[in-house]
Amino acid sequence: MHRARPKCTTRRDFLAESAALAASGFLGFNTGARAEPPPEITRIRTGWVPVICLAPQYVAQALLKAEGFDDIQYVEYPTTTPVGGPVAAGIMDISLDAIGPTIVAIDEGAPISILGGIHLGCYELFAAEGIKSVHDLKHKTVPIDGLKGPQHVFLSSMAAYVGLDPRVDIHWEVHRASESMRLYQDGKVDAYLGFPPEPQELRAKGVGRVIVNTAVDKPWSQYYCCMLVGNKSFLRKYPVASKRAMRAFLKAADLCATDPQTAARIIVDSGFTKSYDYALETIEEVNYRGWRTYDPENAMRFHSVRLYEIGMIKSAPQQIISRGTDWRFLMQLKQELKL
Repeated sequence: MHRARPKCTTRRDFLAESAALAASGFLGFNTGARAEPPPEITRIRTGWVPVICLAPQYVAQALLKAEGFDDIQYVEYPTTTPVGGPVAAGIMDISLDAIGPTIVAIDEGAPISILGGIHLGCYELFAAEGIKSVHDLKHKTVPIDGLKGPQHVFLSSMAAYVGLDPRVDIHWEVHRASESMRLYQDGKVDAYLGFPPEPQELRAKGVGRVIVNTAVDKPWSQYYCCMLVGNKSFLRKYPVASKRAMRAFLKAADLCATDPQTAARIIVDSGFTKSYDYALETIEEVNYRGWRTYDPENAMRFHSVRLYEIGMIKSAPQQIISRGTDWRFLMQLKQELKL
């Protein structure tokens, strides 16, 4: 079920917005924004899900207002539902999503376009004693929150990279995230792929061992894990609004990189997550500055090759890129910054 979360203006909201605008003032985009016409539409709908690494999406609220949007709606959706679905259905306009499920959605014909990468390295793979690498997951049991969801697709790509066939080499069990974490803590499954704040919670409890930390371990630390995704109809009808929205998201990513304390306080004070400590730890570890230097097409190709090899997608990698990406706004914004 998808529903818009109502936005109430409170003192905390005002302080969060003021902090975001003040902290983002030095990031270099302002001249380009002033030279453009206002957005063709002043409503923007994006996603809300309790995953801390999506911090730029929540920090962007005040920045979207500064870009001319006066009706900013956060649409709540389950973590088991890849955001490509509601974006494709027109329930959301532009939102962050994990790259793997988005590639699967493009392969299935969803009317969405990936606009650019937002950050690299947010998920961690925990494993039981005796499992030292992804290859050791052969014939092991791993819980996921749903087939073709972020856990399933990412771990399938990781398995394919080391020569496993996840369709036959890994035993998948579908559970709710909370149940999967409990099963891992109780030693009833062999591994768990966690997204913030799950890794922070497991470490705080002293549970398990991390065998892959995508924030630092290659090759995963060199490829985007979360991308900005837009509805094709929205992008076509409202190009100025699309570019302005993307500018707000990229400024928010920069803010997370340059002032993680402010970013963590904003998302806590705005009600997107509860723990400031977990939020700060996540934002400090994730590479939010990478959008300035890393090529999003490389990330698309890297994961598409893996997913094509194991039959999770039927389209060749170049077909996925040609059909499901739109780099216009990213290129324009990079030109503003002379990157």
